Amino acid sequence: MPKTEKSERARKGVQTRERLLGAAIAEFKRGGIAAADVGAIVDAAGVAHATFFFHFPTKEHVLLELERREQERMAAELSHYYRRGHDVRATLAKAVEALEALERRLGARLFKDFLALHFSTTRPPSEEWTTHPVIVAVVEELQRAQQRGEIPGEVDVMLNGVSFLVGLYALLITMPGSREVRRPVIEEYLTTYLYGLRAV
Repeated sequence: MPKTEKSERARKGVQTRERLLGAAIAEFKRGGIAAADVGAIVDAAGVAHATFFFHFPTKEHVLLELERREQERMAAELSHYYRRGHDVRATLAKAVEALEALERRLGARLFKDFLALHFSTTRPPSEEWTTHPVIVAVVEELQRAQQRGEIPGEVDVMLNGVSFLVGLYALLITMPGSREVRRPVIEEYLTTYLYGLRAV
């Protein structure tokens, strides 16, 4: 196959995948991943039914792709913020803000599915928690705070950073209501973790 024909096929494959991803996300927003109809997704994307499964073996694989993109976006936002002066509480609070912004982008139903995927026993195999971009961004910033003397040297910032985010995901999945209703609980959660980090 000539090189130009190959590159054209690859370009069309990427476009098809993007259409499917967009159609699947729209369908997930309407009724959640469990109720999502693959037939409706392929109709909206204008492709054959089998094309969905060529690009995404399961509906969960769509969420994994969305997760990868959103994790990279949030990590970039956090890293940009962390370059400015701030304290340890702001390090954790900014992670909360990034997740709240994600919830606004995805809508409440898809956001809960997105977070619940982290705890799913049917989650397709992927990388370890410690390679997720958001976790890496938060843990590296806690490590810098430790180097500055804001967190005692004996505190395991990797364990605390990972458990903070995993616990936050679980909290946001299970807590009903608006941000205003959740705010006191989130503030208490932040205080609890600051105590565990013994941040000055």
